[in-house]
Amino acid sequence: MPTPDDLRLIDRLHGGFPLCDRPFAAVAADLGCSEDAVIDRLRRLLANGDLTRFGPLFQIERAGGRFVLAAMAVPEERFETVAAQVGTLSEVAHNYRRESAHPNQPGATTLNMWFVIAVERPDQVERVTEQIEAMTKLPVYTFPKKREFFVELRLPLLTGGDHAPQ
Repeated sequence: MPTPDDLRLIDRLHGGFPLCDRPFAAVAADLGCSEDAVIDRLRRLLANGDLTRFGPLFQIERAGGRFVLAAMAVPEERFETVAAQVGTLSEVAHNYRRESAHPNQPGATTLNMWFVIAVERPDQVERVTEQIEAMTKLPVYTFPKKREFFVELRLPLLTGGDHAPQ
C-alpha cells in the first residue's frame, strides 16, 4: 500500500514531468528529498504494482503506429490464465476486467477482459489479434478509434495540507 510520501510523489508527477537535464533531481527538490530517493521510490511502486507504468503518453498515430481497444469474452474459470497469456505480449497494455453493462440483453456477449493493443504500424494489429486468438482459443473483438478525445482526469491522492513535502 502506498505511503503518504508515495502519494506525494505520484501527485507531483501526475500531469507534468520536468523537461530538464536532471528531471528526477528537480522532482526531488520539490519534495524535499534526494534524487536517488525519488528513483528508488518509483522503482518500488512499479515493482509492487502500485503503479502499472511510468512514462510519457504519445499520440502514436502521429508516429505511424496504432492503439486499438480490444475485448474478449473469457469464461470465468479461465480468466486468470487468459489474462496471464495476454499479458505476456509486449503489444498489450492496460489489460483489465470489466463486466458488460447489459449482460442480460438478448444476444449480448459478456466482454469481461479489455485491453489496448499498441503497435508500431497499423498492419500489425491483425497479427497481434490472431496471436491472442491462437494462444487463448477465444475471439478478440477490436474497437478501432474513430475520434480522439482528450480527457485529463486528475484524481486527488492527498487531502488538505498533505501536499507539503516532508
